[in-house]
Amino acid sequence: MTYIEKGSSEYIKASASLFFGGFVTFAVLYTTQPLLPIFAKQFNVSAAAASLTVSASTGTLAVMMLIAANLSDRIGKKRVMTVSMWLTSLLAIAMAFSPNFAVLLAARTFIGISAAGIPSLAMAYVAEEFHPASVGKAMGLYISGTSIGGMAGRILTGVLTDLFSWRWALGIIGLLSLALCLAFTALLPAPRQAPRRRNSDEAAWRTYAVHLRNKPLMALVVLGFLFMGGFVTLYNYISFLLSEPPYSFRQSVLGFLFIVYIFGSFSSVYMGRKADEYGHARTLRLSVAVTALGAFVTLAPSALVKIAGLALFTFGFFGCHSIASAWIGERTHIHKTQASSLYLLFYYLGSSLAGTAGGYVWVHFHWIGVIAFILALLSLSYPLILFAEKRRPSHVR
Repeated sequence: MTYIEKGSSEYIKASASLFFGGFVTFAVLYTTQPLLPIFAKQFNVSAAAASLTVSASTGTLAVMMLIAANLSDRIGKKRVMTVSMWLTSLLAIAMAFSPNFAVLLAARTFIGISAAGIPSLAMAYVAEEFHPASVGKAMGLYISGTSIGGMAGRILTGVLTDLFSWRWALGIIGLLSLALCLAFTALLPAPRQAPRRRNSDEAAWRTYAVHLRNKPLMALVVLGFLFMGGFVTLYNYISFLLSEPPYSFRQSVLGFLFIVYIFGSFSSVYMGRKADEYGHARTLRLSVAVTALGAFVTLAPSALVKIAGLALFTFGFFGCHSIASAWIGERTHIHKTQASSLYLLFYYLGSSLAGTAGGYVWVHFHWIGVIAFILALLSLSYPLILFAEKRRPSHVR
């Protein structure tokens, strides 16, 4: 089989386009996260209700990714990803004109539907199209695009909101996303390893049953729920914490907190490479420990120490996500697209369900309760990593 080799022009084009895809998807998907305190005040809703502008997108995204994965087998990965990019960008622009919270929430729900094409297929594209020796680094490059996109979207939202308004901020980010769609469409090589299959819907859904019976693989899939649930919970509510006295940060400052995503961009590539070198399980356990330590450090009263803890937490999380994603690809020899979609289903359900549940923890137990909730989620990952490490999958051939 002909793979995309490191150093080739196709490698550069594919890496750049996937980076753009991750950038756009996550810039739009989480652009409302630093605005949650504003939404709570302007629309007179609770913190948990305001967090639904994030959870509604990630919840619908989780379900739609399963459909997008099957659709790609019929019409091709590149076509699905391209349509996803364009629709997401157009909806991001439309979202800026929401007259009330209900319409805003509806727009965010539709963004979750349209955005499903990139995250459901990009990881499978990497696993299938890139040479096996380069999968860890290539996966890390895609995930670095998601981290930089998430960072840039949030920072721009904060700055533009202070300069103009949150509506102008969302509209400008939508226009930027639209421009990057052109580059993505032009650069991404058409898939070669997975020719189109016109299976029946019943046959397509049976592929998921293959993975659901694979207990070691499902242990890795559940990790996505735990990692993303803790990550979104911390970022959702640290804006509430730091917008209150004694910190009282302005919106632009809250947006700039997300510059620590730079550590995530570095971590996703660096830890992915270390996992290729030292093994997924060993490196993943270390990444979870770093993530937990970062969360614990944010309990310090000093704002600077909190930000340092946030950076450490972000470094650890993106390492966890990069390693788990690559491990899924390595453990799956057939139906890679569906395996990646199952992982991401749990990943974004973690964002939606745990992220919203964290709102109730914040209201009743404040920041110490939020951190305890996150540490509890992370602690559950260790037995799952051990289980996946000790047992080889039985349904991957």
